[in-house]
Amino acid sequence: MKRPRRKSQQRRRLQRYPTQFYRPQLRQLARPWLLPVVALSIVILGGAIGYRITEGWDWGDCLWMVLITISTIGYGEVEPLSQAGRLVTVLIVAGGIVVVQLSIQKILGLTESGYFRQLRELRFRRNLRRMNNHVILCGYGRIGREIAEQLLLEAVPVLVVEMDSARRQAAEERGLPVLQADATLDETLIEAGLHRCRSLVAALPSDAANLYVTLSARGLEPGCRLIARADGEEAAAKLELAGATVVVSPYVAGGRVMAATALRPLAVDFMDLLSGSEFEIEEFRLSRDPFLVGHLASKSLSELQLGRRSGAMVLAIRDGSSLKGNPSGEERLGPGQLLVVMGSQKQLELFRNLLGDAIDTIETMRGA
Repeated sequence: MKRPRRKSQQRRRLQRYPTQFYRPQLRQLARPWLLPVVALSIVILGGAIGYRITEGWDWGDCLWMVLITISTIGYGEVEPLSQAGRLVTVLIVAGGIVVVQLSIQKILGLTESGYFRQLRELRFRRNLRRMNNHVILCGYGRIGREIAEQLLLEAVPVLVVEMDSARRQAAEERGLPVLQADATLDETLIEAGLHRCRSLVAALPSDAANLYVTLSARGLEPGCRLIARADGEEAAAKLELAGATVVVSPYVAGGRVMAATALRPLAVDFMDLLSGSEFEIEEFRLSRDPFLVGHLASKSLSELQLGRRSGAMVLAIRDGSSLKGNPSGEERLGPGQLLVVMGSQKQLELFRNLLGDAIDTIETMRGA
């Protein structure tokens, strides 16, 4: 009983990490401007007091005269100045020149020290906290680039987590937001919005790194959908044990496609044609609540006539660990099942309406 409590406390602590990080950063970024602001305030307040003493104006006229003098707007004097008032004006102009010179030197120094880069970094990290329902892509190598391109075609928000500076620059040139940090750290995953993302893809070049990412993400967010890259069968087995929802081996997948092209070229051509058409494939996850699935439960596909009424085709049904492709009309629906359905947007919309409240989640896969 104590172990889950410690995990929950750890998750709450890590979710507060961005706030704990930003406050000292804001203080650090504001500190260089303290001296110019204090100097400007002294000039304005001192000049207003000087006009008040020498000319006897009210505070509004005194401040107005100071501001138009410092800014060199040149609206003219509020009233003709006495000799003492002119001396105050000279001191204000001299003080303004000192403040401007001090500010220029400060800006040049901050530019050389990377201050404005830190400011952009802070603004980027604050924008991260607003990202929601996005895909976290760990790694922007050859596989990561292709994954990002496909997600951009789907108009899905993507956040790249990459340590390498060259790869980070390549992702930014593509217009992708990049968090330059170690994806294997819990703090990095929390800052990337793990508890708000739709899925996480571990596409780092190292199987060990992908394993670390999977373990960390599964420990922090048990319900997160995790897709991991593996170079071999042994690594794939370990990633599945670590909690990966789906493990993909680029070499195995590429080999199967090439073999299928050699043996069944027409079938591969058909899939390519399908990917460029208006048809889409959606995954409909039925609710686990028997009350919401009541009008579908224990009824067969032929009884429900979902295909005939919508025009969409049910390609497969996953029930737990069992996957049935090309299900027959006698196949019965139940809570928690996953329906893989193909059709046009209009057909899939009709299919969604027929299922109604029984739908828990929907995932769409469009053709490239």
